[in-house]
Amino acid sequence: MTTVNSEKLSSARFAQATDAFVEVFTASVDFDRRMAQQDIQGSIAHATMLMNCGILTEGELDAISGGLKQIAEEIISGEFVWSIKQEDVHMNIEARLTDLIGIAGKKLHTGRSRNDQVATDIRLYLRSEIKHIDDQIMRLQTAILDLAEQHADTIMPGFTHLQVAQPITFGHHLMAWFEMLVRDRERLQDCSKRVNIMPLGAAALAGTSYPINRSMTADLLGFSRPSANSLDSVSDRDFAIEFTAVGSLIMMHLSRFSEELILWSSAQFDFIEMPDAFCTGSSIMPQKKNPDVPELVRGKSGRVTGHLMSLLMLMKSQPLAYNKDNQEDKEPLFDTADTLINCLRAYADMIPHLSAKKANMYNSAKRGFATATDLADYLVRKGMAFRDAHEVVGLAVRLGLKSNRDLSEILLPELQQFSSLITEDVFDFLTLEGSVAARKHIGGTAPDTVRSAIQTARQALAAL
Repeated sequence: MTTVNSEKLSSARFAQATDAFVEVFTASVDFDRRMAQQDIQGSIAHATMLMNCGILTEGELDAISGGLKQIAEEIISGEFVWSIKQEDVHMNIEARLTDLIGIAGKKLHTGRSRNDQVATDIRLYLRSEIKHIDDQIMRLQTAILDLAEQHADTIMPGFTHLQVAQPITFGHHLMAWFEMLVRDRERLQDCSKRVNIMPLGAAALAGTSYPINRSMTADLLGFSRPSANSLDSVSDRDFAIEFTAVGSLIMMHLSRFSEELILWSSAQFDFIEMPDAFCTGSSIMPQKKNPDVPELVRGKSGRVTGHLMSLLMLMKSQPLAYNKDNQEDKEPLFDTADTLINCLRAYADMIPHLSAKKANMYNSAKRGFATATDLADYLVRKGMAFRDAHEVVGLAVRLGLKSNRDLSEILLPELQQFSSLITEDVFDFLTLEGSVAARKHIGGTAPDTVRSAIQTARQALAAL
């Protein structure tokens, strides 16, 4: 067994130094140091509380706070030297603090453990990331509203089973994307309530015998309240799993957006023009314009869903309280946050520059007998039972297929051979414009209804 000399703050218990491989294998500083500022923030609040409770002197608090602020500056400037020997971000900062201020640095850990410390740092980190993610969703929502407003009258086919179903407007379709993001934001904000609970003071698992004031620390750090049970406080990662679940839903929605953009930008659909800045070419086919950003976002959705599964499996068999397994919670969590922010940013930057090919959308809607349901509804309003109307429209569609004509292009006498209830006014309902305009109820695709929905959505965003 290869051993190394160790200078760990917690090494006195051991007669042997840590195996060199094990030291590297168990260290987390390479990835958890991204929580350094949160660790310092939590430590200053903890020290402030200890002084107010008479556990530290005012001079010790000043020394600790000053030293931690200096360390924060060293980290930002890149001067701070990280060491694997100190295992993680917490011990690295504490070791440097002790170097700077001496014995007072060793008193900082009074009344806490790395178990409650890391749980607090993760929550502080995640609280900040949720705010960044929410900001990017709002940017994307605003971009969608702007594009939808430009295309409240732009007719395109609506699909079921990827077959032309009924005519809608492009603006209405975009507002469906908007509604998905509304739910995403609601879930994100609800998740943040459970993130914003403070574990600090739970110590290793049983609390501490020192007369601390956890409510004061929670107030200093902006948490809604201290956690209620010390065992649960240090072992709970539900909030991380919930965040990753919310992230998986956001990415699933972005993946659906991506799939549509990829289809629409293909030669077979040719509904939209993707901005050049968000596409790439081919190394051998000069005509190619590949929708790389939507494709990559679609691919990254699986990455985030994988992180959700990873965290669920991580926690499923753990006994109370803290276990080393939980070191594995950070990389999936960090990558989920990074992926969400980057994908949302890409979409918020890209959507304003999409161009709709209105004529192609319109002609596609005409090719699929999109107003067939309108003809059936017309006959029902004339007194025919819906099932009978369905049969009549089926015969009309068969004629249209045979003669390569849309329903609106079939002559009145030809339509009347299927039902005497059909009169000249039928063509008010068989045009794409008539079909779209008729759906003016709340949630419908009529242009005025879409504009009203956009106005309501803008007001809701502005109120947040």
